[in-house]
Amino acid sequence: MSPASAVGLVASREISTRLKSKAYRITTLVMLILVVAVVAVFKLIGGGGGADVTVGYLPSAAPLAAPLTATAKTLDEEVATQQVPDRAAGEAKLRDGSFDALLVQDAQRVHVQVNKTLDAKLKNALTVLAGQVALDQQIIGLHGDPAQVRQAMASASVDELPPLEKPYDYDSQQLVLGIVAGILIYLSLMLNGQIVAQGVVEEKTSRVVELLLSTIKPWQLMTGKVLGIGTVGLLQMLAIGVVGLAAGLGFGVLTISLSAAVGTVVWLIVWYLLGFFMYSIVFAALGALVSRQEDVGGTTMPALMLVIAGYVVGISVLPSDPSNSFAEVLSVIPVFAPTLMPMRLAMGGVPVWEAVVSVGLVVLLIPVLIWLAARIYRNAVMRTGAKVKLRDALRAA
Repeated sequence: MSPASAVGLVASREISTRLKSKAYRITTLVMLILVVAVVAVFKLIGGGGGADVTVGYLPSAAPLAAPLTATAKTLDEEVATQQVPDRAAGEAKLRDGSFDALLVQDAQRVHVQVNKTLDAKLKNALTVLAGQVALDQQIIGLHGDPAQVRQAMASASVDELPPLEKPYDYDSQQLVLGIVAGILIYLSLMLNGQIVAQGVVEEKTSRVVELLLSTIKPWQLMTGKVLGIGTVGLLQMLAIGVVGLAAGLGFGVLTISLSAAVGTVVWLIVWYLLGFFMYSIVFAALGALVSRQEDVGGTTMPALMLVIAGYVVGISVLPSDPSNSFAEVLSVIPVFAPTLMPMRLAMGGVPVWEAVVSVGLVVLLIPVLIWLAARIYRNAVMRTGAKVKLRDALRAA
């Protein structure tokens, strides 16, 4: 049997076994349902289109209504205003929740009535409004025209010189897509990588590996297992990416261009493949060191920590600072790139050379890992009992 045929036979066996697995089908279905549900929730949350708060006002405080709406808008809050005939009617609406606050008395000062507590963002808007009202009163006291003063202040501007470097405008939806891409790859590496290690231990403890290795070589068995499980994981990733993209565009949650959305899915697949093959090779070798399923977690933990580290940096740093230099450097380093680089690529603004270097370094590292992993796997997979030390597996004849 040729090496390619041996690898293909092992891979096809893994694909067939995993696809027929009820656990795999249920997991995939649950993930697809969750993706659609999350998109639907975003649609419901973002589709209200109403004001953040509603403020009532008495006829005597009517001059404050329009300035309050304008002031709140500058603070990124939508405030709706509604006049009531008297204070009793306004307080009734406060009690039933129709109003968040009520402007009472006159327009010489800001007098506000609430039912229990004043919304923090609304309080900021009212504080700014109170400052404007106080300034107007001072201007009137000096026999000036508050409208002319406000017009002069509004027309004042800062002369901003061209920046030394052109900034990249990060779209909020691109940021969300980047985080989602990182989460999907992180989960896939954690789940499918562990499956590779557990599969190696399962065959080792059941003595199946002895029968297999009497026909094919250790590296062919390891490679076929990685390719088979990787293919199944890719199918799952494709399904999630396509369904998520279709749901986002169908519900109108994603308003970015179709090409940008498809580009995110393509990069997601590319980095899943690179990350999975890089780490699963390592997981297969580490799994061969132990003979019990309960020892798999401890053996693979060092490799998992690298996956977790890249993921944690991505979700904690990139959303608030997409151009963070530390994250940029880590995203080029192969062990962190599978989770960090797809996040940055989805967010946009990544120089082409960085993407090329990041991919190139991972591609160059994979053959080295295959050589090391094959040596460890060959020297440890037939040894049962106590855990095989990594140093012994590397130097064994």
